[in-house]
Amino acid sequence: MHPPISPASPSARIDELREQIRYHEHRYYVLDDPEITDAEYDALVRALQKLEDEHPELRTPDSPTQRVGGKPREGFQKSAHSSAMLSLDNALDEAELRAFDNRVRELLNGAAFQYVAELKMDGLSMAARFADGTFRQAITRGDGEIGEDVTENARTIRSMPLTVKRQEAFEVRGEVVMNRRSFDKLNAARDESGQSRFANPRNAAAGSLRVLEPAITASRTLDYYVYFVLEDGRPAFPSHWESLDWLAGQGFKVNAKRKLCANVEEVLEFIRHYEGERETLPYDIDGVVIKIDSIEQQIALGYTAKAPRWAIAFKYAARQAETEVEGISLQVGRTGALTPVAYLRPVEVGGVTVSRATLHNEDEIERLELQIGDTVVIERSGDVIPKVVRVKMQGSTRQRFSMPTTCPVCGGHVVREEGEAASRCINANCPARLRESILHFASRSVMNIDGVGDALVEQLVSRGIVKSVADIYDLTADIVASLDRMGQKSAENIIRNIERSKTLPMPRVLSGLQIRFVGERTAELLAEQLGSLDIIADATAAELQTCPEIGPKVAESILAFFSEAENRKLLERLRGYGLQFEHTVKRKKSGPAAGFTFVLTGTLPTMTRDEAKAQIEAAGGKVVGSVSSKTSYLVAGEEAGSKLDKARTLNIPILDEAGLIQLLVRTEE
Repeated sequence: MHPPISPASPSARIDELREQIRYHEHRYYVLDDPEITDAEYDALVRALQKLEDEHPELRTPDSPTQRVGGKPREGFQKSAHSSAMLSLDNALDEAELRAFDNRVRELLNGAAFQYVAELKMDGLSMAARFADGTFRQAITRGDGEIGEDVTENARTIRSMPLTVKRQEAFEVRGEVVMNRRSFDKLNAARDESGQSRFANPRNAAAGSLRVLEPAITASRTLDYYVYFVLEDGRPAFPSHWESLDWLAGQGFKVNAKRKLCANVEEVLEFIRHYEGERETLPYDIDGVVIKIDSIEQQIALGYTAKAPRWAIAFKYAARQAETEVEGISLQVGRTGALTPVAYLRPVEVGGVTVSRATLHNEDEIERLELQIGDTVVIERSGDVIPKVVRVKMQGSTRQRFSMPTTCPVCGGHVVREEGEAASRCINANCPARLRESILHFASRSVMNIDGVGDALVEQLVSRGIVKSVADIYDLTADIVASLDRMGQKSAENIIRNIERSKTLPMPRVLSGLQIRFVGERTAELLAEQLGSLDIIADATAAELQTCPEIGPKVAESILAFFSEAENRKLLERLRGYGLQFEHTVKRKKSGPAAGFTFVLTGTLPTMTRDEAKAQIEAAGGKVVGSVSSKTSYLVAGEEAGSKLDKARTLNIPILDEAGLIQLLVRTEE
C-alpha cells in the first residue's frame, strides 16, 4: 500500500493522489483484491476532486475524476455500451443531500417533481441485452464506455430471465450481487479447500461473474437486481417508477424495497428507515440511490462530465472503528474447527458496542501480520461477529499467537491437514461438536434414526443426558418421554428407530463417525475394498490408498481420526451395542446399469435420491457426486442446479425419472 499523502504543492499533491487512486482502482476493479475500504477510497477521490476544483488548470482528461471505473479485465472480449454507464455523485450526510435537492429545484425552475429512492446494492454493475424475446448479451460496466462480455457467465444466474415477453430489442442495467448466506457458504467452502477468503460479498460477486469458466459462476449463488431499462441507449418509459414496475412484470428481479417520494423529507425518512434495517437485510447495501422520477425532467437536468445531475447516491457512514487487540482466544465450532477470536478494547461501531472480532484462521492472522497489543481497524457488516480489516499500528509490547496442539474444550488432538486453512479437533465426542456429531450420525442418509432431530438433540446434550454419540443407544422410552414436547408413543417410536439402526450396513456406521472427507460414497468404497471397520481403523496410509478414489489426503484424515484415543473408545462402545462392523453386501457386477456411472440432481417426482441410488446400484450401476467427462448419465429432477448446466456443456445424456426407470428395467436380449 502507498504511504499517506504528505504536505506538498497542489500539483505534487494532485499527482500523488491520482497515483494512489489508480493503484487502488487497479487492486479493486482489475485484481478483485482491495487494500482499503470504500470510505477510505471515497476520501481519496473527494480530496482529489476538491483540489481540482480549487485548481481547474491542473485537471487533466486522464484524471480518475474524469472517468467512471476500472479498465476491463484481460481474458474477456470487450464490448461497447449502448450509452455510457456513468457513476453517481455521492452525498455523505443530510446537508449534502439537501444541497442536491436545492440544485434540482433551481435547475427545474420550481416545477413539481418526485424522487424514486432505491437501496444501493453493493455488487457489480452489468448491462444485459435482449432481442426477439431472449437474452442475448451481458456486459460489465468496465470503464463506463467499454466493458467485458460475460454473457455465458451471466446466463448461469438464476434470477436472469432467459426469455421475456417483449420481442423488440431492449437493454436492462442492474447489479450482480451475492447475498450474505451464499457469501458465508462460499467462504466456508474456500476455508475447507485451503483457498483464500473473499473480503466481502461484493468482491465475491465480482470474482464469481468474472471467472473464465462459467461452471464456476454457476456453482455460486448470484443474483441480478435490475433498475434501468433502455431502448437504443435511451430510457424506455416516461418515468423511472413505471420502468421498475414494467421490469418486474417482465420477470426481472427488481428490489421491492423502494419508494416514490414527494420531497426530500420522504427521501430522508426512507434513508433513516433502511439504515436501521441494514443489518437485517439478506444482502449488503452501502446507501440509497435517489433519482428524479420523470425522464423528461432527467433530460432537462442533464449531466456533468462524469455523472447525471438528476441522481445522487447517499452513502451510509462507514461501520468501522479503531481499537486495540487485548487478547486472542479460540472457539470450537460444531464441525470441530478452531476459530481464533480477537478480544478488543470495547468500541462503538455503528451504534453497537463491539468487544470481539473474528480472525477466521491462522492464515488470516498471518496475512494481517496481527499480534496481541496491536491497534486494528474493525468492521461491522452482516456478520454476527465483526471482523478485523487490517492492522493500523503495531503495539509497543506485542505478543504472537500460536495455535495449540490440543483442543481447549476437550483436550483432544488438534489437526491441520496439509493445504487446509482450519485446524480441527478430531474427537467426535468433543462437547463443542457433540450436537452436530449426533445429528449427523442420526441423519437419514447415515443411521436413519427418524425423530432424532434438532429439538431433541438440543435437550439431550444441554441436560447432560447424552455426552457421546454412543449414549443414544442407552436411551430408554421413559427418558425420551420425560423431555419437553415428547409423548410416550413418540418416545417409543424413537427407541424403536434407534434399535433398528443397529442392523444397517457397516458403511453407514463408518460414514456416521464423521471422519473428515469420508462421506457416504467414500465409506462404501472403503468397505468394499477392505471389508471390515476394524481393518479400516488399523490400516496404514498405503493400505487405505489401495481403495479406489482414496488419495493421501483422505488416508491421512482417517489415520488421524483413529489415532485419537477418544475415537477408539467410541468405536468399542458402538461395537458393544451390536452395530455392524463387517461388510457383506457387494455391488452387483452385472445388470442393465453395469458399467455406467450416474449423477443425481434435483427432486424426482416419486423417488428420493437414496431410493434412486439404491435402484441404480441394485442394477449394477455406480452413483457419484459430481459430473465429469466420465459420467454416463445425469438423472435430473425439479430445481436441478449447476450439475445440469455442466452435463449439458459436456454433452452428458440427461434422464428424467421415467427415463431412469426405463433404463433400469430393460433386459438383455
